[in-house]
Amino acid sequence: MKRRKFIHSSVLTAASWTLLPPFLSSFKKEKVPSYLKKYKREYAKDPKQAALHWFRDAKFGLFLHYGLYSLPGRGEWVQFNEKIHVADYAKLKDKFTAEHFDADFITDLALQAEMKYVNITSRHHDSFCLFDTATTDFNSVQSPAKRDLVGELAEQCAKKGLGLCLYYSHGRDWRYPDAPNNDEWGGNARPKYDEPEPYYHYGKEHDLNRYIDFMHAQLTELLTNYGPVASIWLDGYSVPMHGPTEEFRIPETYALIRKLQPQCLISAKWGYTGDEDYYAPEYHWLARNPEKTQEMVKSGKPIEICTGIAGWGYNKKYDGKHRGVDSVWENLEYAAKYHANLLLNTGPRGDGSIDPQDVQTLREVGERIRKEGWPVGS
Repeated sequence: MKRRKFIHSSVLTAASWTLLPPFLSSFKKEKVPSYLKKYKREYAKDPKQAALHWFRDAKFGLFLHYGLYSLPGRGEWVQFNEKIHVADYAKLKDKFTAEHFDADFITDLALQAEMKYVNITSRHHDSFCLFDTATTDFNSVQSPAKRDLVGELAEQCAKKGLGLCLYYSHGRDWRYPDAPNNDEWGGNARPKYDEPEPYYHYGKEHDLNRYIDFMHAQLTELLTNYGPVASIWLDGYSVPMHGPTEEFRIPETYALIRKLQPQCLISAKWGYTGDEDYYAPEYHWLARNPEKTQEMVKSGKPIEICTGIAGWGYNKKYDGKHRGVDSVWENLEYAAKYHANLLLNTGPRGDGSIDPQDVQTLREVGERIRKEGWPVGS
C-alpha cells in the first residue's frame, strides 16, 4: 500500500477531502462521517455533540488486540512478563505476515454482532505500529506483511458505516528510548530486566519530551491519513498516574486531537484531566473501585466498559476455552446497569485470523439481540 499524503488542515473540511485516499472518496460527497449519517443535522451544528449522541446510542463495539505479541501466542504482555530485550523482541517483526487478517470479514462480523464500532490496537506497549508511519520502521508496512492494517480497517469501516476507534498506547512504551523508565515512573513502565536495556536512554540522556513529540507525530498521522476517526482510546494509564503526570503534556495532546478532528472522542480509562469525553474502565475495575465508579456514574459522561472473550492479545492457553454467548450476554447486562457501552475484545491469532469460537459467539450474540432486543441491566 502506498504511503498516504498528509492532509495539511486543522479539520477535515470539504477542500481536504480531495487529499484523502481513493477508498475514502465517498466522504467527499457527504461531508459527514459514514458512522454519523443518522446524526447528520446534529453534526452540521456541532460535530462533537453528534458524536457523543452516536456513542451513547452505540451500545456495543469490537476490540481487536493484534500485533507482534500475537505470534508467540502468550498474551500482549509477553515482552514484559518474559523480560525479552528490545533487540530480541524486534526479531518477531521478520515473521509478521498478517496473511489472514481480513478487514472485510472483521467488519462484517461486527455488523452481524450488532456492533457499531471497531477499535484496533494501532500501537500497543511494545511500540509496533499497525499503520504506515514516517516516525519509525517498526511497523506492519515495513514487515513481511507489507500492509497498513489500520488503513484496511478504515476502508471497510467507512464503507459500512462503522465507527473506527484507535487504541493508542500513550503512557507505556517498551521500545522508544525516551519513554518512561522504571527509575522515575511506576505502573510497570518498562520490563524489569536483570541488566540495563541498551536501547533505552537513562539519566541526562533521557528526555520525555522526545517521546511525547514522537507520539504527537504519530497521532497527527492517524488523524490525517485515515479519514474520520470516532475515538482515540489512550492506554498505559497507570504510568503517568504514578509519576509527575503534568510532564506528559496531556492538555497539549488533547488539543492536538480536537484540532485535527473536532468530532473525535477522547478516552483515557478513568481519565487524567477530566477533559476526556467518556470513561473507559476495564470490566473488573468497577467492583474493585467503588468510589471511582460512583464518581464516574455521577459525572453524567458516557461510559464504555471493556473486557475480552479470552483475555486481550492471543494466548494459546485459552484455545478451545473461549467464553460463549451466555457469558457475553451477562457482560452486556452488566454494562446496561451502568447505561454503558460494552467494548468486547477478541485477539486475532498470529496470522490475523479470528478464533472460530469467537466468530460463532459474536454471530449468536447478534442473533439474540435481534430476537430479544438489547439486555437490560438488573
